Amino acid sequence: MTMRTRSIAAAIAVAAAVTGTALLGASGAASASTSTSASHGTLTISNGSSQVLIGGHKVNFGVPVRDLAWSPDGAKAAFIDGSGNLDVARPDGSGRVVVAKNPGGQNWSHPTWQVTPKDSQIGLPARDNLIFAARDKGVSRLKYVSAKAVHGTPKTLSLNGDPGPGGALPQTGNVWPEAAGHYGTSVYANVDTGAVYIRDDYTRQQGGKLTKGSEPALSPSEEEVVFVRSVAGHDHVLVEDFMHGNHIKDLTPHATTDYTEPAWSPDGKTLAVRTPSGTVTLPSDGTGHPAKVTSTVGLAAYRP
Repeated sequence: MTMRTRSIAAAIAVAAAVTGTALLGASGAASASTSTSASHGTLTISNGSSQVLIGGHKVNFGVPVRDLAWSPDGAKAAFIDGSGNLDVARPDGSGRVVVAKNPGGQNWSHPTWQVTPKDSQIGLPARDNLIFAARDKGVSRLKYVSAKAVHGTPKTLSLNGDPGPGGALPQTGNVWPEAAGHYGTSVYANVDTGAVYIRDDYTRQQGGKLTKGSEPALSPSEEEVVFVRSVAGHDHVLVEDFMHGNHIKDLTPHATTDYTEPAWSPDGKTLAVRTPSGTVTLPSDGTGHPAKVTSTVGLAAYRP
């Protein structure tokens, strides 16, 4: 059994325990510019303006940029523009393409890349999709579209749990998708249940509930999920480890402010986290304290 199969199987086992059914087939301050090594990635921050902070330097994308996310190879950025459309551009803001045009009256948010190689052994084609949340008439659903599309038409993302009693997953209220790794795995939150869910999309699509929380992010290894949960009046960042008994650890136990919107570095060793006064980083293993890297407030992401 591979490391990936063990980790996802452990996560799905948690979902099975929650639903009571079995899911089958699961196989000190520092400078922001310090995060520039190939393995650690470059820290970037988008805040709805046209200026994106990349490695400590502002880059003008020419349009408002919200919820920016990088492709796994770092060659492209996906984001929501000022018209609410889903765009893709190069790291310097050039070559911008409207992948999907908002039909109007909808709020799109938090795109994430689902990129997987072709797997001839099990007959899976290569994928290069963008998954995002779309709220229409007050109802949120997860959608996807090819990252190579031009004015493409998004489709509703499948969210299948176990077909047995209690295995059904909520189809609405889903937000904050985050994909990682080489197998199409993703996590997301549900505003109605207040829980975090995992979605496996390898040999067959399945998933389940993990734990209470919001704003989840899956580690590059697919072995951990970090998320936000309110504790004693503040938003804390916690991590669940699939490989060690699904242990949950509070990474900000002494929080005196709100820590939100965590993002993994490409090597999985560091998290960038939003606070009301700027962006901090902290070790993902909980061995250190948050260190402020910039006073810029916005959504953090790492460019590989």
